[in-house]
Formats: sequence, C-alpha cells, structure tokens
Amino acid sequence: MKTTATAELVFIPSPGMSHLVSTVEMAKQLVGRDQRLSITVLIMKRPFDNSKVSSSTQSLLVTAVEDRLKFVYLPQDEAAAAELQSKCSGLNFMSEFIKMNKQHVRDHVIKMVSTESTRIAGFVIDMFCTPMMDVAAEFGVPSYVFFTPNASVLGLMFHFETLSRDENGVLTELKESDGELAVPVFVNPVPVKALPFMEGEIGSMLMGIAKRFRESKGIIVNTFEELESNAVRFLTEDDKIPPVYPVGPVIHLVKEDNEEEEEAMKIIRWLDIQPPASVVFLCFGSMGSFEGDQLTEIAQALEQSGHRFLWSVRRPPPMGKREIPGEYQDLNQVLPKGFLERTTEVGRVIGWAPQVAVLSHKAVGGFVSHCGWNSILESLWCGVPVAVWPMYAEQPANAFQLVRELGLAVEIKLDYQKDFGSANANVLVTAEEIEIGIQKLMVSGNEYGEDIKKRVKKVSEKSKVALVEGGSSYNYTGLLIEDFMKNI
Repeated sequence: MKTTATAELVFIPSPGMSHLVSTVEMAKQLVGRDQRLSITVLIMKRPFDNSKVSSSTQSLLVTAVEDRLKFVYLPQDEAAAAELQSKCSGLNFMSEFIKMNKQHVRDHVIKMVSTESTRIAGFVIDMFCTPMMDVAAEFGVPSYVFFTPNASVLGLMFHFETLSRDENGVLTELKESDGELAVPVFVNPVPVKALPFMEGEIGSMLMGIAKRFRESKGIIVNTFEELESNAVRFLTEDDKIPPVYPVGPVIHLVKEDNEEEEEAMKIIRWLDIQPPASVVFLCFGSMGSFEGDQLTEIAQALEQSGHRFLWSVRRPPPMGKREIPGEYQDLNQVLPKGFLERTTEVGRVIGWAPQVAVLSHKAVGGFVSHCGWNSILESLWCGVPVAVWPMYAEQPANAFQLVRELGLAVEIKLDYQKDFGSANANVLVTAEEIEIGIQKLMVSGNEYGEDIKKRVKKVSEKSKVALVEGGSSYNYTGLLIEDFMKNI
C-alpha cells in the first residue's frame, strides 16, 4: 500500500561503490523505521567506473526500490568530465567533479519542490560532498553529513583541523617526525606513520572538509557506541562539533540476483567442502590491487603457511590512471610458476569476491584485509578476526585502532602505503611478514589469536544488539529522525 510521507530527505552520496552502498543502506534503514520519511538519492556516476562496479550498483538499487525510496541518476556530461580529468590531479578532480554536479542537484530539487506535496527536511550529504551544502542553503534547508568511515577518523579530522589553526607549527613538526601523537579520540598515542592521510594534499582537503562539517546540523556516523565508546564520548561532549549520531553498523547483507551470482555460487560451493574455520580469506577492497613482486610474496606466504585460502587478486589500473582495478586474464602470468597447480587442493584464487557471503561462511576463519571501514564492519558482524594490511587513505588509522586500541586484529604491516594509480607500492611486504600474520590469525591454540577471536565474537554480538529496539544505534536513529521532523 502506498504511504504518504510528510518529510522528504535528499541523499547525495559520493560517486564510489563503498560510499554508495552505505548511503543506500542508511536510506533503507530510515524509510523502514518511520513512514513519515521519503528519500530521494541523487546519484553521480563515477567517470572512471567500469562495468563490474556499475552492474553491482544497479543490483544494489534494484533491491532497494519501494515507494518512499527513489533513485535519480544525475545527467552526465562526459566531455566536461574528461576535460576536467585531463586538467586535475586525482583528489582535485573528485572535488571539482562534485562541484560540477551542483547545478544538476539544484535543477532536480527545483523539480521536487514544485511537484511534491511533502516538504524537504534536509540534505544528507556524503563526507566528500560538502559543496552540496551550498545548494541546501539556497533552498533554506539544513545539511547533515553521512560520514562513512568511523568515529575515530572523524575525531582525527576535527583534531587536525584545530591544529591547523594554531601557529605553533605542530603539523609541520609531525610531518618530519617518526614519533607519536596524543589524539583525544584514542586511548593510546597514535604513531605518525598511521596518519599519512592527514598530510599533504589530502590532509589539506580533509581539514577543509572538517571545517565545513561544523556548519552541518548533525553528523551521522557508520559505527556503534559499544565499538568506539571513547571516540563517541569525545565527539558528543564537544560543543564545537554538531550532534553526532552513531547509527551503525550500516552494511549491505542482502543476497542479490545479479550477473555475478553464478561466479559467487562457485566460490560458495568450494567453501562448502572446507572444514569449519579453516580458510583464510584475502581481499583488499574495490580499489586494492597488486602486481609482480608483491603477488609473489603473498603466494609464497600462503604456500608456506599450509593453510587453506581464498584469495581475491585484482589487476592494477595503468600507471597514472585513477581507474577501478580490473581482472587478470591469465593468473599464471602473474603468479609464481606452478603455484596454482601446487595449491589446487587447498586454495582458490579468484577475481571479484562476494565479500559478505564469504565472511558469513562457516569455513572462513580469518580475513587479511586492507581495513576499509565497510570491510571491518562486515568482518566484525560475521565474527571473523582480521590480519591488517592497510593500503591508503585512513586505512592505517583503522588498522591501528583494530590492533592497538581494540585488540580485535593481528598485524601484518601497519605502515604500508600504496599510491593511487601507481603500479608500485612504497614498501614490499615480505612473505615472512605475511605468513607470521596468517599463522597468528589461523593457528589453533595460539593464545594471542584465541583471545582476539573471543573479543571479535563478543563485538559481533554487540553489533547486532545495537541495531534492535533498545540498542544504542536504534536509539540514535530515533533521535536523528525526530531532528529531521523538527525541520518541517
């Protein structure tokens, strides 16, 4: 039965799969919770997207369609986007691309307010879409930020934004240091090597974003209070920060029918015949990829460890290109000679991976991860401990948090960095380092690993309790909805 909503929200996600997934799930959660809400999601197509990610996006949206949840693809100006890409570096390009879409958002909202009977209660914008706050202000409605990373990273951004206004040169000294920094959202001092995303061009951009966050009416964070209690407490007690709503874990758990189903079923059927908790799963996210020497080191580590494995291997984009990693046509050309034949009984090397389905499987006992926040939430939800191998952006801070703050993961390498669009990582992680991490994660009777598994299981239970009636995230979502309703 069609429902008449009384408050309309405009959601604007960043043009990236991980951000879009979380945004759609957040929208589904809200319309499912309160029939007074109707949501329109305005989608900007990523200019360097590929068909695999696009098909996954289409499948995600199909599963979400209902009368109070609409999806609108904004017009594409491919020529203008191509020209912009030729002139701008990676980070500047995305920032300018968002700005380029302001008029498209403005045009669609004009249509909405002229034809819809409901009133717009607010814009909910992705963390990278702060220029859209200007459009919201033109229509006299407040903006809320949907922050897809965690509360600790949000706290870091605010902390560095405050430091950048000081005149004591703290940031300059940090860049030249190999020491540690006390940050209010963390209990332990943070190694500077875990904060590379706060330096240089990306650091300047993030501090500018944090400054705009302060203009919002609220910040919705994909985390839950029991996981990041210290960070949530700091953020909620700071009167210079807008109200913070930890509403997670916001993750996509629904099985879909799509063109990858047959491929996914082959993977699941292979897992079905493996012993419980015997398989280590290696997957490095939609932007994670390796070439040459690093693939060899991983292969050697897996073979030497003796553990069963499922390894997602992606092909890096051409040097200097900001494209989504693709599939290798012939894995024999990039893996050590004879590796696939020697490990055929215990391992499987794949391209794209149905990550949640794999992590949910009883055969999977450990996860070697790049520490993207969506992946962390999925692994915790499924109760699978992690061996951390961060690659870029805020991932080293996430890895530090998991290993040193929360004791929910083992370390492979905290200070690894891989440049976007580069074929070469700055540091080669050796087979020995990788194997040690896998053994800590997978060997039964390892006291260190067993303690981590117990803690992960407890956090898994808490993540589910947080979302049900009476849970912390359920309650924060209720407060958020009431704040929306006050705007109309």
